[in-house]
Amino acid sequence: MKITEHIKNAAGKTLFSFELIPPLKGQSIQGIYDAIDPLMEFKPPFIDVTSLREDYIYKEHETGLLEKLAYRKRPGTIAICAAIMNKYKVDTVPHLLCGGFTKDETENGLIDLQFLGIDNVLVLRGDARRGDASFVPTPNGHCYATDLLQQVVNMNNGVYLHEHYEGILKTDFCIGVAGYPEKHFEAPNLKTDFKYLKQKIDMGAGFIVTQMFFDNQKYFDFVNNCRAEGINVPIIPGLKPITTSKQLVNLSKTFHIDIPEALSDAIQDCKEEKNVKDIGIEWMIEQCKELVKFGAPVLHFYTMGNPGPTKRIAEAIF
Repeated sequence: MKITEHIKNAAGKTLFSFELIPPLKGQSIQGIYDAIDPLMEFKPPFIDVTSLREDYIYKEHETGLLEKLAYRKRPGTIAICAAIMNKYKVDTVPHLLCGGFTKDETENGLIDLQFLGIDNVLVLRGDARRGDASFVPTPNGHCYATDLLQQVVNMNNGVYLHEHYEGILKTDFCIGVAGYPEKHFEAPNLKTDFKYLKQKIDMGAGFIVTQMFFDNQKYFDFVNNCRAEGINVPIIPGLKPITTSKQLVNLSKTFHIDIPEALSDAIQDCKEEKNVKDIGIEWMIEQCKELVKFGAPVLHFYTMGNPGPTKRIAEAIF
């Protein structure tokens, strides 16, 4: 079922969902199941599975020369989605990236998703490779999320890259895109950010999932500004509690977000590290209560494979 249908069927009730990362190459899928099992009591209608682009590693030869090799640390997004659907009977939302994938690889992946009965995808540009100063497109890949979105929309209209068979099947993906309540860090201003977001919706995106935030007013303003710009699709808040003091710096640096002074001060005042998690979880519980009151369609948690904090929050909300 499509995400938009899940939200419509909820008739105004806020739903619960969460996001996982694939296990490291060579590891068992049991780690995925261990991350899902504690959260199934909250009846998520869908689960996201991220996708990661390749990084580079250097292999030293006997001659002393270094060979630069592409290496994908966490493969298997499509297979994991299939396994989750089979085991838990819930929908999955695989992430599609520009970086690390050619247009042909993307098309083949979408064909596989259609075969598996996966109805939803989240379209993202993806991050730069570690060590790259900025995002570098993959040869014969996409430069921008709008380009990737257009490929999915084309397939929904029965337009494929090469083949033009009679009676070719159209795909029917419900497409999600990212939204940034505090502005994408590469956008010169919020107005430009909204311009490109509106373009994605006009092209056919059906829902938005936001970057994490810790000040609900930023989400409220983002939703209101979207509506003023004619963006009327569901806007799902992405959420992650702070659980370690290091995240005060790391989250701000990595995701280009602000941490409210009250939260930052409370964490910095902790005399023991173990107390940081409790403060972060309590802050997120209050955030979620406000978001439910505001009418957020879904509370979507970035669990990073650690279900414990999300479980505590969901127990207080759902």
